[in-house]
Amino acid sequence: MKPQPNPGQKLLLEKRGSAFDDPAFASNKTLPIHRWVPWIAGFASSFVRDALNLSGGENRHTILDPFCGVGTALVETVLHGDNAIGFEINPYAALASRVKVSAYQIPLEALQGEIANFQRFYADKISSNYLPKSQSPKGFKTRSEFYSPRVLHKVAIALDFIQTIDNPRLKDLFRLAFASTMVLYSNYSYEPSLSRRVTAGKAEILDFPVEEAIIGKLREMAEDIAWYREQLSEVGMNGDRQPRLDCDRDSWQKHKIIQDSFFRYSSYLEPESVDSIVTSPPYLNNYHYNRNTRPQLYWLGFAQKPQDLKHLETANFGKFWQTVRGQERIDLEFALPNTDLGDRLETIRGLNPEKGIYGGSGWANYAASYFNDCYRLAKGIVNLLKPGGTALVVVGNSILQGVSIPTDQYFGKIAESVGLELVRIEIPRATRVGNSIIRSDVRVGKAKKSQKLYEAIVELRK
Repeated sequence: MKPQPNPGQKLLLEKRGSAFDDPAFASNKTLPIHRWVPWIAGFASSFVRDALNLSGGENRHTILDPFCGVGTALVETVLHGDNAIGFEINPYAALASRVKVSAYQIPLEALQGEIANFQRFYADKISSNYLPKSQSPKGFKTRSEFYSPRVLHKVAIALDFIQTIDNPRLKDLFRLAFASTMVLYSNYSYEPSLSRRVTAGKAEILDFPVEEAIIGKLREMAEDIAWYREQLSEVGMNGDRQPRLDCDRDSWQKHKIIQDSFFRYSSYLEPESVDSIVTSPPYLNNYHYNRNTRPQLYWLGFAQKPQDLKHLETANFGKFWQTVRGQERIDLEFALPNTDLGDRLETIRGLNPEKGIYGGSGWANYAASYFNDCYRLAKGIVNLLKPGGTALVVVGNSILQGVSIPTDQYFGKIAESVGLELVRIEIPRATRVGNSIIRSDVRVGKAKKSQKLYEAIVELRK
């Protein structure tokens, strides 16, 4: 007997059109906590709230995001009163998730005091002949100067101050404030991949009020932390606000961010220990999260040389085209009857053979690696979900070498093949603006007019 929809599900199913808000990340840019870290992808907090309402009831649930990025789903889960668990392999994104999710534990008076200390420190050092101890990471190589000399001097002063902070939570908050603003005053920008400003027709930044940018971010954070703490309380019978969560203590029952690949879930989680999964794995578009966060990874001390990032290349969901293009033929590691996935990959493999690894063979390897990881994800969902639990997976389609790849449809079939019920696939965004791999070109405009990028929500049930 299939589990019946709970009251929360019924309410959503009665909505006209999609049961979910548009999952696009753009709306997060102005919302408390979510606005702290610019991120190229992810989903809207309103979508996560809709997803959490599917669980219904008053009991606390455990929500998992296998690819938590900078923590959108986890923050919303804590605000919803549920337990949050996230996996993230990128150290910078994992730091952002940890800081954001646990920000309610930061004492506001201590934060305001540290901001004042920073202002005094910076004013004293910038007006003297101070020689900063912090330097540009030696292993961080760019085609042109990442920071102009004046900007670099100011950045080094800010980093010197951060090293003086004793409180680990405050120190990480300051590190995140720097990391989330550091590209703003550099000679690089996101277009959407990280590239030189001059390449995008922008002038290099010779000088910039670095202190104002960092303090502006810190004040924004302080304002949001006050809001966060307020949200984590509820009105009692007499109108008094009673804490739903102890804001001054650690609480594993509320949240945990695991800096590791989701595919090692058995090392951290028990089978059938998760009520719901809400996630968006990397799309089949070869957006290189690790390379595009190189500045943060190096300047925060997570990497000292290129070899330090190699493990992220192979641990990434779906790998990257650059990682697998030159390998021996990669085939699907599972059977998927009654679909044309294998045939479609063969079509791609046969295109443009004269281009070698830049032709169809390299892209077919990339696509096969991606769907092999989709299979591993589906197996993980089956293992971790409680009976009757749901998973919402946001994925986008792709166009490889001019061949359309309906990723959502294939992932739904893969999920069914491992024993999950495919409840439905919704397409809240039928015309997604973004990148795909089209005839080895990343510009969407090169695609055939009949091929459009879209975003889908795959709903699964165990």
